[in-house]
Amino acid sequence: MFFRFTKSVYVVLFAILFVATVLFCPVSMQSVQAEVNAKVVYEGSTGPGVGKRLVFLAGDHEYRSEESLPALARILARHHGFKCTVLFSVNRETGEIEPGSSYMPGLEALESADLMVIFLRFQNFPDDQMKHIDRYVKRGGPIVGMRTSTHAFKMPEKATYARYSFRSTVENWKGGFGRKILGETWAGHYGKNHVMSTRLDIAPDAKSHPILIGVNNPWVQAGGYWTEPESDSRILAYAQPLQGMTPDSPVAEDKKPCPGAWVRSYKSESGKKARVFTTTYGASVDLLDDDFRRMLVNACFWAAGLEKDIKPGMCISFVGPYHPSAFSFGGYRKHVKPADLAGWETPIMPVKKTDPQTK
Repeated sequence: MFFRFTKSVYVVLFAILFVATVLFCPVSMQSVQAEVNAKVVYEGSTGPGVGKRLVFLAGDHEYRSEESLPALARILARHHGFKCTVLFSVNRETGEIEPGSSYMPGLEALESADLMVIFLRFQNFPDDQMKHIDRYVKRGGPIVGMRTSTHAFKMPEKATYARYSFRSTVENWKGGFGRKILGETWAGHYGKNHVMSTRLDIAPDAKSHPILIGVNNPWVQAGGYWTEPESDSRILAYAQPLQGMTPDSPVAEDKKPCPGAWVRSYKSESGKKARVFTTTYGASVDLLDDDFRRMLVNACFWAAGLEKDIKPGMCISFVGPYHPSAFSFGGYRKHVKPADLAGWETPIMPVKKTDPQTK
């Protein structure tokens, strides 16, 4: 009798502990779910990109990289055959996309990537995530950097990867990832958002560059950044702030043009030299411009070593509905998970008819 009673007690206690774990520790269980669902993969079947793996990192606070990058990834996958994995900064408890959360599961995808497309701002990822970016840079992987990636990381001075921080003073890494790898760090705004758009004027000596094939008059809605890229950079286009939000707006007379898109290379610790394309633009609404969107597609081809496959009229049309937001801090679509963007026809982003941000 005593033995059976004791055994029953153990069974009851185990059941109580199990229920308590489920009810009172939802955070840890949801975090596991976030780990599983923090990415979306688009894979094409035909085109010059077949066999090439591109990994996109979407994690800025303002310019809606969580919209720009999946839209760009779909174009490259569906029309040109690349396998594109898009990673998002997410809420670690819910798994929902949370721009700038400094939490991006899935970065191990970089271990086999042929190209990293980065659009981050002020990130301070945990070491077990950041190590994958560091390994990619150390092995000399090519990079396409967009907008706020000049200041992709903001870390404490004693952090393991403090050299990546945009204000890094570490020897040989001054200016952090932005200056060391992309060619420029954060230098300040140069044109007011939503008041001044930007015309990108092709540099006369760069017209023959593969990235500019089929590109004529890029125009973007985002305001400018002031830049003075490293001297080994080749400027492809100069950013001219405009006094208005249309392509034919007058030039802002007090603002001379500065570099808005360039290429360079960096030498990795392994001794390998890698291609880099950087633009200080790429907000969600910027992709609506055909010439700018074509430049981004061409840049991915070039960085991945496929410049011979760039054609003047190759397809750059959006895949599925694209509803770019009027970018702003905190203006992202709420309660969206990466899985909501899976497939070719799901909208980027899901919207309601009453949503004032719908374009």
